[in-house]
Amino acid sequence: MTAPSRMLDHRPELRAGVLLSPPLLNGAAVVHLVKDPVSGAAFEIGPKEYFLVSRLDGSRSLAEIGEAYGREFGRRLGERNWQQLLGLLGTRRLLAGGPAPEPEAGPGPQRTGTLLRGTLRLVADADATTARLHRVLRPLLRPAVLGALLLVFLAMEVWLAASAGVLFADLWWLLTRPAPLLAVASLLWLSTALHEFAHGIAARHVGGTVGEIGLRWRLPMVIMYCRVDNYRYLPRRRDQLAVAGAGAFANLLFLLPFCAWWAALPVGDPTRRVLGALLLLGSAQALVNLVPLPPLDGYTLLGHALRVTRLAPASSAYLRLRMRDKGAAAAYPVRARRLYLGYGIGSAVLVLLLAGCLAAAVVLTASP
Repeated sequence: MTAPSRMLDHRPELRAGVLLSPPLLNGAAVVHLVKDPVSGAAFEIGPKEYFLVSRLDGSRSLAEIGEAYGREFGRRLGERNWQQLLGLLGTRRLLAGGPAPEPEAGPGPQRTGTLLRGTLRLVADADATTARLHRVLRPLLRPAVLGALLLVFLAMEVWLAASAGVLFADLWWLLTRPAPLLAVASLLWLSTALHEFAHGIAARHVGGTVGEIGLRWRLPMVIMYCRVDNYRYLPRRRDQLAVAGAGAFANLLFLLPFCAWWAALPVGDPTRRVLGALLLLGSAQALVNLVPLPPLDGYTLLGHALRVTRLAPASSAYLRLRMRDKGAAAAYPVRARRLYLGYGIGSAVLVLLLAGCLAAAVVLTASP
């Protein structure tokens, strides 16, 4: 056993590949996520533990890290503190030179669930499949190209909003014609599939990984899914936002050629009416998905933008505590109180606005 006087001379190192997240607000606390990509195990640590763990790079001794910790937090660490931290990391097999971690179980069964509800894995190696797609599409993922497309999307949506009356009339017309209605539904399903692949391609572009691609069903609904792993640990906020927003981007991109086709046809043409309904429903599909309510992508985007995890349940818990015990609620940090109160009120208002918009849409669609 190493003599206590020599312990602080050690230069331990985290195992290569261990992931550490940026700081995230979780309830009243700030946490960092730690994940072992080999075993898939993840847990939370506080800012002080993160300060220490993030400096275990094999080049600094425990004494040097401890001195930096004392300057930062005004408290020196004893050997017992180090034994507890290193014991935790060693138990979880996160230190270099220690026992190898147990590999994460491979992909589960190709199919799970029942005929009424379940999933079906479609590819054996989702990450490799997405990597091949990314290599093909990489030239289109340059900032200049993406920025130009965003401007085109904005122009398209403004134009469609100005034509809302015509588009709602086209939708009403479509609802009475089963064959074109089925065609539009099929195209919208394809758009959802592209939405999911876009999340995976964006993740590959910024350094994330893709765990699984498949089908998920709750009859009569059947949709594609693409499970993105590890992108929550990316250090840059904009990369996380890019992954979360890629799906809506793909939905709008899918509509562009149909919008051009719609614009080229004369008013009253049956094909134009089908395309008008498709553009209305497709735009709603993309834009509603950006609403910051769970489980929509807009909610994920807001969480990444604010660096908050579990925003909706944490807001709900804070508001309940505020009504029951204002003193305990006042113990939350100022930023947490503002965020949770703001999201609680804002989400309630947003739900009411969405209900009003839905009612207005039903009235407009039903109008002859």
